[in-house]
Amino acid sequence: METIVGVARTSLYGTLVAILFCGCGQTAGTSNRAAEAMSSGGSAYAYVSLDSAQCIAVYRIDPVGGELQLVKEVDAGGMPGSLAVDPTNSFLYAAIRSTTSIASFRINVTNGDLTHIGTIQAAGNPVYLRTDKTGKYLLSAYFADSKAAIYPISDNGAASQNAVSIFATEKNAHSIQTDPTNQYLFIPCRTGETIHQFRFDQGDGTLKPSAPDRVTTPTNTGPRHFAFHPKLPIVYFANEFGNSVSVFRLETSHGTLTQEQTLSSLPSDFAGRSAAADVHLTPDGRFLYASNRGHESIAAFSVDPITGQLTSLGIFATEKTPRSFVIDQTGRFLYAAGQGSGRIAAYHINNENGKLDLLRTYDVGKNPVWILTAQFGQKR
Repeated sequence: METIVGVARTSLYGTLVAILFCGCGQTAGTSNRAAEAMSSGGSAYAYVSLDSAQCIAVYRIDPVGGELQLVKEVDAGGMPGSLAVDPTNSFLYAAIRSTTSIASFRINVTNGDLTHIGTIQAAGNPVYLRTDKTGKYLLSAYFADSKAAIYPISDNGAASQNAVSIFATEKNAHSIQTDPTNQYLFIPCRTGETIHQFRFDQGDGTLKPSAPDRVTTPTNTGPRHFAFHPKLPIVYFANEFGNSVSVFRLETSHGTLTQEQTLSSLPSDFAGRSAAADVHLTPDGRFLYASNRGHESIAAFSVDPITGQLTSLGIFATEKTPRSFVIDQTGRFLYAAGQGSGRIAAYHINNENGKLDLLRTYDVGKNPVWILTAQFGQKR
């Protein structure tokens, strides 16, 4: 296994980011609180988009061993792709790519079941969904259409048809998120080699371009998905073409990004075809993981607690075509969906060194294209 050491830099940690993440349960203490909630009557569920079966599979997560138990399969009304939950884990949103629509579901916190509460026609074929940090707006990116849209979420939790805004992006917008403070919004465009930068108004959901309004990435980088550090003003991008992870510093006064480091997510001796896909951090921000489609692996990195820079911890074999993976809210388990194998690989995350220990694999059905988890405490 290859180790790649990054260049150390120093920075100050933004107090506002810390306060917000404490409120949202994303600090280092989250793992302990989440584990306590689960052991005292709380529960957690995994949701898997099975586009061939046109359903969302619901799995209960065992709080001790991380095992998955199928609860039911919910009709999605088409072929589901990206999934998102609101900050309270009360509602789930599914991109229905076969009908270019977005479906909204209410989550039953007792058994994880989903109840359909509405479907809207989307601005195009939605490749990625996310809510803002208030849960008042649904953010959507459209890869083939090279655009993005923001929809208000109604009082009953369903996405509303009338978008706040629909706007063009550089080629192949691949994801969309607001930062932890909910002040800024970013959209990486894979083939356009661009990361759009906006100021986000959480009052009315509107955007204003930051100055500058974008970051350009080198040719054959292909920024795709991204994740924010829970404590530091750092953002990590998985680069599809570059088979790498890039570290950007977020200027919290202006909402702009500056690239500081890029590391390969592949072994140095790999000569085949591969494409990076997804990227996630543990809730305490100590470890980062990125998936490789082609090499069929999960790359693991340690995160410097001061600079946010990465050091390779190794690369771990996983299921074929790991397009989507997720880390549960306790930070103890990682679940990788093998789109090409029809299986989910469940891992235990070693809290000491960040390495992945395979627990078991699960046959879930053809084309599991997305997976996410939601946790419910004893009191809601």
